[in-house]
Amino acid sequence: MARVSSLAPEPGGAGPVSVPVVPPSHPLVERYLEHVRVEKRLASRTVELYALDLQKLEANALQAGVQLTEVQNIHMRRWVAQMHGAGRSGRGIALILSGWRGFYTWLGREGLVKGNPVQDVRAPKAAKPLPKALSVDEAVQLAAYQADVTDGDPLLALRDQCITELLYGCGLRIAELVGLDVQASAQARGWIDLDAAEAHVLGKGSKRRSVPVGAAALQSLRQWLAARGAWAREDQALFISERGTRLTPQHIRVRLKQRSLKAGLATPVHPHMLRHSFASHVLQSSGDLRAVQELLGHANITTTQVYTRLDFQHLAKVYDAAHPRAVSKAGMGVAAPLAAEQAAAVPKAVKPGKA
Repeated sequence: MARVSSLAPEPGGAGPVSVPVVPPSHPLVERYLEHVRVEKRLASRTVELYALDLQKLEANALQAGVQLTEVQNIHMRRWVAQMHGAGRSGRGIALILSGWRGFYTWLGREGLVKGNPVQDVRAPKAAKPLPKALSVDEAVQLAAYQADVTDGDPLLALRDQCITELLYGCGLRIAELVGLDVQASAQARGWIDLDAAEAHVLGKGSKRRSVPVGAAALQSLRQWLAARGAWAREDQALFISERGTRLTPQHIRVRLKQRSLKAGLATPVHPHMLRHSFASHVLQSSGDLRAVQELLGHANITTTQVYTRLDFQHLAKVYDAAHPRAVSKAGMGVAAPLAAEQAAAVPKAVKPGKA
């Protein structure tokens, strides 16, 4: 079946740019995807995203009437302008260009192109918003929320409570959470050692790491394990549905959003927000950026440094609220200008993308 690709805008953008139907993937694209899947051993989700990016590239080349190996720098700049004009964010364009750049780098090594047409092509500058994190009080309110016994199945409440505790208490990614099994095995992507109070997970880049599990999360986990047998079938997944199958990331997103609203939080919560909250709160308490990097499984410290900005915002707000000389006669506190100064001091090497 033919696939359709479009330079569709992000929500709130202009109308889509019409592009033709794309036939089955070009053999070179298939070879490259096999290369990153087998030789580079990239995660399956990363390979899927590369495939989508290259599908856009094929559509653009088809529309321009050029072969993939004949694409020039001028084509790339035109397509970037089209994506930007269609409403796609600078961050989204940068991610697409990264996928295209890797493809043409591989083509160059194979001797199939003389130069990389994506070389020196940059996405429009995009604002770098701070990660959205809950306050300590909000995070505790969400974790401590107890569903009404008359409000649905009590097993659902136990499972969702445990999921919340692990996401916030360990800073796990959603993929790491759904990959947890009941017990360790050669096939398990992750598991929790109750005796050692450690979660062993498979993170980005197929890198394993161990994360401490707090007392509250352990207690919640033991309660869920005691009840899990009522739904369990043959699936070894730690978190299962009422049908006994492993939960999907989307299922957890929906359940967490519902839980946050029932708990009385003003903002719907998604799983990565709890990871951000975990990192921000640990950094506020310890001031140890390297430790937070290890706990989150970041390969580069610059990825973790974004949380120093969140930490400084917290300190500035405390200063504004507590210090008698913090507020001027005009009623302006110091948090905003100090936070701006701190943000400017953070290295600009932080790349776009989820932490």
